[in-house]
Amino acid sequence: MTTTDPTGPPGPAVAGATRTVTVRYFAAAHEAAGVGEERLDLPADATVGACVDALADRHGPRLRDVLAVCALLVDGTLRRGRDEPLGAATVVDVLPPFAGG
Repeated sequence: MTTTDPTGPPGPAVAGATRTVTVRYFAAAHEAAGVGEERLDLPADATVGACVDALADRHGPRLRDVLAVCALLVDGTLRRGRDEPLGAATVVDVLPPFAGG
């Protein structure tokens, strides 16, 4: 028996459409944000940069400074460029640089 996804494959973003991602903060990012995890509503066609800007706007200059040196994992994949699309991401992990041995 074959089953199909009734929603079909993801199509192009609809103008004005939004989606929610879960943002998880670690170490210094957790301290700067004041929360370990939160939900963030973004436009369906949001980029990494739009996500970072929304987080900084929400939490202020302290988190903005931390975000400047953080790595972002989008559904487990490292994203470096601000212009990279988030795609259909559901989880964004904010990882500051770690020291240790």
